[in-house]
Amino acid sequence: MASTITPGASLQDQRADQTAAGLAETVRELGGEAGGRLLEISMGPHHPSTHGVFRMNVLLDGERVMRLKPVFGYLHRNHEQIGEKTSYLGSIPYTDRLDYLCSMTNNWAYALTVEKLTGLVPPERAEYIRVITAELTRLQNHASLVGFLLQDMGASGTPLMYAFREREKILDLFESLSGSRMMCNYMRFGGVRVDLPPGWAEQARQVLDAFPRFLGEFEKLLTQNEILVARTQGVGILSPQLAVNAGVTGPMLRASGVNYDLRKVDRYGIYDRFSFRVPLGEHGDVFDRYMMRILEMHESVKILDQALRALPEGPIMDPKARLRGLRPKAGEAYGRIEAPKGELGFYLISDGSPIPYRYRVRPPSLINLTVLEDMCLGRSVADVVVILGSIDIVLGEVDR
Repeated sequence: MASTITPGASLQDQRADQTAAGLAETVRELGGEAGGRLLEISMGPHHPSTHGVFRMNVLLDGERVMRLKPVFGYLHRNHEQIGEKTSYLGSIPYTDRLDYLCSMTNNWAYALTVEKLTGLVPPERAEYIRVITAELTRLQNHASLVGFLLQDMGASGTPLMYAFREREKILDLFESLSGSRMMCNYMRFGGVRVDLPPGWAEQARQVLDAFPRFLGEFEKLLTQNEILVARTQGVGILSPQLAVNAGVTGPMLRASGVNYDLRKVDRYGIYDRFSFRVPLGEHGDVFDRYMMRILEMHESVKILDQALRALPEGPIMDPKARLRGLRPKAGEAYGRIEAPKGELGFYLISDGSPIPYRYRVRPPSLINLTVLEDMCLGRSVADVVVILGSIDIVLGEVDR
């Protein structure tokens, strides 16, 4: 089928037109077999189940999904091209905006990559602070995801508001530490920007001590709810073989039963000092992906408890760090971490100048989204929204 490009049309519209043309061809091919019952619908580009602007072109036989094509690119901001025109330090605030729910972990993945290029080593205290802020980020991300997922199912705002109540406590900690609630701009190459303010560790301990009660109430409210069980069990199954072949990572991969967590595999930072387990699912359906977030929050609480108890005194920056005018030696490096949504990686090539020659992001939201059609085929159109919600995407990361 020859694609048609409309002169002057935006890239997003051109992609959408091409996808629509492909669906029309499928309608012509299958119309006879389906008795003329095929219907093409467009979900989006403004759909309530997404965190950003996203569109799905869906071909339906009645309410059964026969084909689904994601259409994204509406938020493309040239993040990688900006990174190749900006100093190494100047790119840190841009990483905040990849997954704007998880700026602390975004910062860490980028800082880790630059540290591989430069040989900078964060001091002990900075490593502990990084783990603490990263696991707090995981708590607020997973709690928010569960709230959004229930809202996507048609629940009232109660689960989401419960999740946001706990998220607010963590964002207050981030604000007192970095000066910002969401765009924290906190990590630095060789350490962190500022030390913990007086009393911050004690406030974090109070939030942590109250979190298990919230988790218990959350599970009691949701996990045995008959509507949640009916809408999620056996829905959107992702096989471990497909998950591995598609490069899926994070809670989605572990929900399919694949034991792979970069905190255990790479042992980056100081994660080898903490005792925690990696929860695994058995069926790879929406319910398992929901449970992964719940179980991982329990493990994050364990890590935070150990990190806050062992938090040492000392410097927060490598004394050899020169942030302004940084010129890494010519070479390349790939750094990755276990971000809340999966493997977040940065690939950098240095030519010895103060600006990266190549700046590349490996975003988990985009990679995990590639299996959406496979999970939706044969399901009802109502299931599509729930399956999409269980992936946990942020379009700022998809359309980087």
